[in-house]
Amino acid sequence: MAHDLEKIDDAALALLAALTFEAGRAWKGHDFGVLNRLFQKGYIQDPMGKAKTVWLTPEGIRHGEEVADRLFGSSRSD
Repeated sequence: MAHDLEKIDDAALALLAALTFEAGRAWKGHDFGVLNRLFQKGYIQDPMGKAKTVWLTPEGIRHGEEVADRLFGSSRSD
C-alpha cells in the first residue's frame, strides 16, 4: 500500500511539536527521509550532524502545533 508522504510528514512534525523542550527543541528519532523533507519545507533546522535533537523553526512550531491539536487534541471538556 502506498502511503501519503504529506500525512506522514505532518504526523512526524506534530510529534516533534507536541514533545518540544527549550522553546522549540525536539528529539530527532524519526526517519531521516522525513526529517530531510521537513527541513526542505522550512519546518526544522538542518537535521544533519551528530546532535540527537533538532530545532523547529517558528513556522514548524506553528504548523506542528496545529496538526498536533487536530491529531492528538483532547475531546474532553475539562
